[in-house]
This record gives sequence, structure tokens and C-alpha cells, in this order.
Amino acid sequence: MLPHRLLLSVLLAFSFTFVHAENPAMEGMQEYMDFSGYEAGIIVPQQIDETVFKTALFVDTRDAGQFEKDTIPGAINIEWRQVLNQLDDIPEDRMTILFCNTGSLSAQAVFALRVIGRTNVLVLQSGINGWHANAPYKP
Repeated sequence: MLPHRLLLSVLLAFSFTFVHAENPAMEGMQEYMDFSGYEAGIIVPQQIDETVFKTALFVDTRDAGQFEKDTIPGAINIEWRQVLNQLDDIPEDRMTILFCNTGSLSAQAVFALRVIGRTNVLVLQSGINGWHANAPYKP
């Protein structure tokens, strides 16, 4: 009986490794995580001066109701779950800062975008709450 269990364990381990090795999404995520520094893909509110504000595109990743109540001036609204479906609205040649209330949901959107190769996207750490409290430039 022991050889059968051993064979089953080996087969399961092999199939797990094979499935994961052939998964392009996992390969892309691992490649991104292997080569990204701790601060890759983030910007803090204190870094948003007038120059950054005027050159970057801000993307509010919250739902439409929150966007309508309050947002960063000039921001467009793409809910965080829709960023991959709306890639045409996210430029590849311009700094793009994604934000939500605190930065947690927009961080997921930025991660997805970075995994597919968008290096110009950043998450606003601490979100719109941090921007209201700490950004040095507010039009």
C-alpha cells in the first residue's frame, strides 16, 4: 500500500508544479515580485506637488457614487475591478496615479496593471484620505 501512496504523492506534486509552471498569470506575477523594489509602484501624498499634479492622470478606482461625492480634481473614474477591461482609458505614456479611499483597492488594480507590463502606474498610498490630509498642492 505504501508504494501507491508514494506514487500518488509524487503525481500530485508533479501536477501541481506543472500546472503552476504553465500558468502565464502566475509567471507574470512572480516575475514582477522578483524584480520590484519595496517602493515600486507607489507614490505618497507628500510627493504630489504642482508639477506631478499637472502632468499625471489621476484615476479614482472607487465606485461611481463615491466618485461623484468627492474626488481629486481632474480625476477620471474607473472602478478598481474594471482597470483591465478599460485599458484604453489608461495611457501608457503618462504617469498614472490610481487611488481609492485608503489605497488598498487601488493597490490591487495597480498590481494587475504592473503584472501585464504597465510600468507608469502608481498607487496613491493612503488614498484620497491621505491626499486631503497631506498633499502639498491642491488646486
